[in-house]
Amino acid sequence: MGDEKDRSAYAGRWVARLHGRIIAQGGTPELARRAALSARHKESPEIIYMPVELMFSPLVDQVRAVLPDQEIYLVGGAVRDMLLGRVSHDLDFTVPAQAIPLARKVANALGADYVTLDEEHDTGRVIHTAEDGTRTYLDFASFRGKTLEDDLRDRDFTINALAYDLRENAILDPLEGAADLRARRIRACSPNSLSNDPIRVLRGIRQAAAFSFQIDKSTREWMKQATPLLGRASVERQRDELFKIFDGPKPDASIRALEMLGVLPYFLPELTALKGVEQSAPHIHDVWSHTLVVLQSLADILSALAVGYSADATNDLYTGLLTLRIGRYREQIARHFDTPLTTDRSVRGLLFLVALYHDVCKPQTRTVEESGRVRFFDHDEQGAEVAAERALAFHLSNDEVNRLRIVIKNHMRFHFHTSRMEGEGKSPSRRSIYRFFRESGPAGVELVLLGLADLRGTHGPNLKQETWSAALDVARILLENYFEKPEETIAPPRLLDGHDLMSALDLKPGPVVGGVLEAIREAQATGKVSTREEALTFGKSWLEEQRNSS
Repeated sequence: MGDEKDRSAYAGRWVARLHGRIIAQGGTPELARRAALSARHKESPEIIYMPVELMFSPLVDQVRAVLPDQEIYLVGGAVRDMLLGRVSHDLDFTVPAQAIPLARKVANALGADYVTLDEEHDTGRVIHTAEDGTRTYLDFASFRGKTLEDDLRDRDFTINALAYDLRENAILDPLEGAADLRARRIRACSPNSLSNDPIRVLRGIRQAAAFSFQIDKSTREWMKQATPLLGRASVERQRDELFKIFDGPKPDASIRALEMLGVLPYFLPELTALKGVEQSAPHIHDVWSHTLVVLQSLADILSALAVGYSADATNDLYTGLLTLRIGRYREQIARHFDTPLTTDRSVRGLLFLVALYHDVCKPQTRTVEESGRVRFFDHDEQGAEVAAERALAFHLSNDEVNRLRIVIKNHMRFHFHTSRMEGEGKSPSRRSIYRFFRESGPAGVELVLLGLADLRGTHGPNLKQETWSAALDVARILLENYFEKPEETIAPPRLLDGHDLMSALDLKPGPVVGGVLEAIREAQATGKVSTREEALTFGKSWLEEQRNSS
């Protein structure tokens, strides 16, 4: 097969060498030996590893120093990322036995936190926090099976069935996962990989999108066969895979792939009715295709508004206008998405779930007028409740459910202001801005971003520059008030409280007091009230008007 001058061709592989010549290769020493014996069955070749330059976290070297004589392997995604030139912050180690005591030893040596993940399956986690706050999770587990190879063969996809031997500084690849990496291919470890754990169907779709890989034909068939078994996986695992899809690249492509594989009825059943539901102009897609384009547009918009994005990176006029009009709010938008509603999931992921469900009730609210125009009355309010039910089924937190409900319920507000801006040249008034954020709070930022994505998903390539400019003007005005003028128009400082009001106006406790306080607050936001005396005068006048009108 070659001589030692060809070492680079075998980098990262185990080779069988005989009389100075390489006669066979394999992903493990045993595979290289078997390949050699099939050609030279009477001879005993030397089995050696051809080193390859690897990039990995410095913590791997620290683990090696803490456990210098221990048989230990880095496995799974971290090894895959090493071969792709990426540094992972999730490090999975496997050992023959006693994983939990070894994890505790590493945690003590690194001054890191420790938690037992699964005592029955001997799995512990070390949580290392760097000086800059970056966390790296080091999981230690005993072999799944009798040997390392048994462990690797029991995994999901070959690109994740790789191991790095810390003692030998060598890669072990019994299922040719490195070759699949080079071929940009997702291939199941065995025909039973998907049926053994159906959540791997979602994971395979996610990883195909994350790496821009193709799924092997046989693996696609095994995915389809395993799809009806998805209910075996807990809703928490289903939810977590969905949020990982949303946090990764091309969420629209992943959701489209799930639909093509027939996953949605078992996973997101409310969405199955969207396909083929026609809409009137300016919509150019049915509801399902529209939803997918909104996901794609949202990903593009968030990317263009990310910190560090260069407007020179695009020749797209609409993206250029987007960055020109509201690009100055990149850092504020980044901070908004970095303020979590829960430690377990991202606000970004929740916004994509909102986008996926924002039109979920269009099928049941669809009506056709005599003119032929299609309408969807109350699809926003009804959709908010259906989406909230799905969120509750996924065991999202109350804060997440409320945020999702607010955005879907109010997602048509942005389009109302855009239509007025384009058709009548009317900007949102201070009262409108106040009421927009009174109803939405921090979710108003997501309403703006979803509104822009929804507009692009509606018009597609037919979107007029005038319409897009009007939408961007509305977005700029809303974000400007929220980020730069919150005390003027969004949340004016309280000039008096309920006790002050009851004392000055001789009121009893009750909803009337709250109504007067809210009226005063809105008057502040619109510039009519700025002092305590003005607030009391306005409150008295407003109360009299309410009494006279009733």
